[in-house]
Amino acid sequence: MTASTPITQDVLTLPRKAPADGPVNLVGLTRDALRDALVDAGTPEKTAKMRTGQIWQWIYHWGVRDFDAMTNLSKDYRALLAENFVIALPQIVSRQVSSDGTRKFLVRIEGGHEVETVYIPEEDRGTLCISSQVGCTLTCSFCHTGTQRLVRNLTPAEIVGQVMLARDDLGEWPVPGAPKDETRLLSNIVLMGMGEPLYNFDAVRDAMKIAMDPEGMSLSRRRITLSTSGVVPEIARTAEEIGCMLAVSFHATTDEVRDKLVPINKKWNIAALLDALRAYPKLSNSERITFEYVMLKDVNDSDEDAHRLIELIRGIPAKINLIPFNEWPGAPYQRSSNNRIRAFADIIYKAGYASPIRTPRGEDIMAACGQLKSASERQKRARNQPEASPAP
Repeated sequence: MTASTPITQDVLTLPRKAPADGPVNLVGLTRDALRDALVDAGTPEKTAKMRTGQIWQWIYHWGVRDFDAMTNLSKDYRALLAENFVIALPQIVSRQVSSDGTRKFLVRIEGGHEVETVYIPEEDRGTLCISSQVGCTLTCSFCHTGTQRLVRNLTPAEIVGQVMLARDDLGEWPVPGAPKDETRLLSNIVLMGMGEPLYNFDAVRDAMKIAMDPEGMSLSRRRITLSTSGVVPEIARTAEEIGCMLAVSFHATTDEVRDKLVPINKKWNIAALLDALRAYPKLSNSERITFEYVMLKDVNDSDEDAHRLIELIRGIPAKINLIPFNEWPGAPYQRSSNNRIRAFADIIYKAGYASPIRTPRGEDIMAACGQLKSASERQKRARNQPEASPAP
């Protein structure tokens, strides 16, 4: 679609009347759901597929939020859209920029709840870490989000809306008529923010299908990574229904330690998890599984742990991301020393596995997942505290 696409006139089949429950948000609807919504609002069946494609491109390729700006639609049809629909995103409550360029957003969604989104610029990519739940139910002991109770799942609109907000902030939507620019500031998505994505599977799937759609944001499936703590029954569905890359929040080499760090291990232990990974439909050398391993001093960082890890994952095309622990106030663990992390990485590398050490990012803006939201909640509680009565 271009700005010069000819306008065609629709003969509307239903009276123009806004829905009784208020306008429907088009963000987050699948293509089929968008088409059905347009037909319900009066779009003729014979033009519904075309209209779906046009509106889809305006929202997800051009980043347009105003129906009047959709210039290849007739004025009458734009009026119908405005009466029945909205293009609504979550709200950025606060935005912090680290000295290393990391941007962290506290995002407010429906109901006044807040989640976090983090943009991490690197030389060869720009990665957006997005949330899938408000809080989390898994209570991983090293994760700050694990200290926050689960409130609810995010909707597809709230998940893909984080991507759209980040593109707003980066000024990355293309301009109609301007020369095409293939540079991507936001080139990768990781579902590693607040929540367990596989406990909100359907919404995550629909949101990522929107992000991958070639007529919209057009992100390659291989540039989207979903991180799970090990919800074994949903792992195969990830390959079949989303097709993205998979990361596993692993962090330990014995069930005794993993039970404490990642309590979901008590339901699906290391053996069950590895069996599911070995059967992963897309498993190949070109699409390796990433094992995330947070380095905790005197907990999981010994040479013995490194050798056990190698034996556990033997035969699985994989890389191991070693993550220096991002300490937060009150955390029950300490970060392993740089020397210990390097020694651990060297053992894994010599066994034939890539073992990059993640560079800590955004520590000056509380980039550990959940910290910004916790700070916001503390401020709210402080504002709501009644003032102390003066002493007699």
